[in-house]
Amino acid sequence: MRIFVLISCLSLCLTGCTVGPDFKSPPAPQTQSYTESDLPEKTVESKGPGGDAQVFLQGKDIPGCWWYLFHSKSLNELIEIALKNSPNLQAAQAAFREGEANLRLALSAIYPSITFQAYPERQRFSGAIFGIQSTTGPITFNLYYASVNASYTLDTFGGIRRQIESSEAQLAYQQFEVEATYLTLTSNIVTTAITEASIRAQIQATEELISAQAGILEITRKKFNLGGASRLDILAQETQLAQTQASLPPLQNSLAKTRHALAVLVGELPSESCLPSFSLNELHLPKELPVSLPSSLVCQRPDIRAAEALLHSASAQIGVATANMLPQITLTGNVSLLSDVFKTLFDYKSFIWSAMSNLTQPIFQGGALIAKRDAAIAAFEQACFQYQQTVLQAFQNVADTLKALEIDAHQLQIQTAAEEAASKTLGLTETQYKLGAVSYLSLLDADRQYHQARIGRIQAQAARYADTAALFQALGGGWWNRNAPCKVPEKNE
Repeated sequence: MRIFVLISCLSLCLTGCTVGPDFKSPPAPQTQSYTESDLPEKTVESKGPGGDAQVFLQGKDIPGCWWYLFHSKSLNELIEIALKNSPNLQAAQAAFREGEANLRLALSAIYPSITFQAYPERQRFSGAIFGIQSTTGPITFNLYYASVNASYTLDTFGGIRRQIESSEAQLAYQQFEVEATYLTLTSNIVTTAITEASIRAQIQATEELISAQAGILEITRKKFNLGGASRLDILAQETQLAQTQASLPPLQNSLAKTRHALAVLVGELPSESCLPSFSLNELHLPKELPVSLPSSLVCQRPDIRAAEALLHSASAQIGVATANMLPQITLTGNVSLLSDVFKTLFDYKSFIWSAMSNLTQPIFQGGALIAKRDAAIAAFEQACFQYQQTVLQAFQNVADTLKALEIDAHQLQIQTAAEEAASKTLGLTETQYKLGAVSYLSLLDADRQYHQARIGRIQAQAARYADTAALFQALGGGWWNRNAPCKVPEKNE
């Protein structure tokens, strides 16, 4: 008994020792900018819808419901539905609950294991099995047994605590996976809605062009009947009209696919969804763009935080593998009641007990434990490089998006000017053609240039909206402000 107490006290004194490296979060990159050249204070401005200048606000926080900045009630309601119905988000949340259960499982190892056992037994016994001759023959008797068993493995070198640390890190990984899924879902819905709005605008422009070309064809036929146009002019206009009509079905197909994709994002079947229609005119371009400090990005991006959690878990596994190479001390105890008569089972004479301390030290296992520790170290190094790559890609995402926003504004300015000039040219050419002052080829060329300029302006406008959404996603989406109530911002934001 004294030896048992001595070993127990010694083991408890050693419990504070934890082998393996203590994890420290990697430092943020020491940079002051995302791009090679400094960002302008604001983008250029252009005429028409979506042409407002956007101001870059360094260090401004990102709202949790950043999509409210587009001022689309239909978009806000659609995202609310998606957050309730999305299978991807629900799967990520289920994985988080699994991580919680695994953490509780790891925590259970710090407590002793206690079991209760009881059974009645009737037995026939003969002394002949021991070579004892009995004149009375075999004996039949009852046996009643009740026992409480306790077992406790001392965390002498911190292996259990490292495993708990690893499970906590895995739970943190699942938490940030939920945030990443949330961010991806909301961003995809916004960009898909913008794509739908762009396609609808292109379809409308194409349909208006078809109507205009059909009118020109009718004028050309009248001029032909009066001798003012040739048969070749009619055929050329018919060809132009057919080519424009042929460009409409691909746009309609793209619109249908976009609507189907949007329905799936919301968690509904394409055949059963009741989605609102989106147009560029109802979307508001956010004028103020928050740009987080580079040192804050590693704390804001869910993918970086998830990679850091995996790195932490891998670090803790080195401690687990190291502790498995060292002595393991287990304390066991047993308190039992044993009697051949049930009514005397709870008497003092039926009380028996035992206590034992067991020490196990691996000596030779063919190098298995050393190999496991080497594998844990290699896994940690792998996680470290993967974390570095995740950080690099995150900074690339932000840099790409910021540069795209700057160029998008210039592109829209150019396309708007091109559309305005092409529209004036087309109007003047149509007037002159009706009067017979210009050839039919001049009208065809002016018509083609205006259509191309209008489609280019629509695409440039949609690119500004899409890249604005991409910036919020690249900066982490404001998940840390998600508990704040969502409110519709002012129009000037």
